[in-house]
Amino acid sequence: QVQLVESGGGLVQAGGSLRLSCAASGRTLVNYAMSWFRQAPGKEREFVALTRWGGGRTYYTDYTDSVKGRFTISRDNAKNTVYLQMNSLTPEDTAVYYCAAALRAGRRGDEYDYWGQGTQVTVSS
Repeated sequence: QVQLVESGGGLVQAGGSLRLSCAASGRTLVNYAMSWFRQAPGKEREFVALTRWGGGRTYYTDYTDSVKGRFTISRDNAKNTVYLQMNSLTPEDTAVYYCAAALRAGRRGDEYDYWGQGTQVTVSS
């Protein structure tokens, strides 16, 4: 069984930065697809960013358009941890951010087997 624990959320002013972490336990996730999703109040959960093993030492990344150039997903396999560096935050980024994992997955939430409990990110204007 895989457990995912997110941390790093908080309150930040518009234009600021936050770094989210997702620590995994129970299994090494070296060849797992790891993603961040978010859900704002009254809205559906949406895909944010993905890192997926591409063979050898290559990892493929993908981002939703609204965060491209501002957010960066990365992973430290030695720590079994995935990060989301978020820069130039806007109030529209306010949401609960969730980490998810699966052996093979893309942008769809129903492709993921494991989810964290979420961490709140609030961006004030």
